[in-house]
Amino acid sequence: MLMDYMKELNVAITVCDREGKILLMNDKSQKTNGGDLRGNNVYDCHPEPARTKLARLMTNRETNAYTIEKNGVKKLIYQTPWYENGEFSGIVEFSLEIPFDMPHYIRKPKM
Repeated sequence: MLMDYMKELNVAITVCDREGKILLMNDKSQKTNGGDLRGNNVYDCHPEPARTKLARLMTNRETNAYTIEKNGVKKLIYQTPWYENGEFSGIVEFSLEIPFDMPHYIRKPKM
């Protein structure tokens, strides 16, 4: 399921199924998370209150986005449901390193 171009992408991508079983991790995700965790449950990889939040995301099929700083690196974390043939199939998490001072632009629609 993981496309070839995503394997070495400089964005950590982790995909789990609706029960929380980790299905896919690209190279960056494995490096970030300390190895290949496929087959493990994503709930076991998170302490509270993150476990409860993940359960809510699964139940309500919600998107969660936030930034963190760890070891001097700022990241954007984006967790969102994924679907197959219109059926909820789990959550995918994207973790991107971002600059501390990042420009923000407001784009006006063309009339």
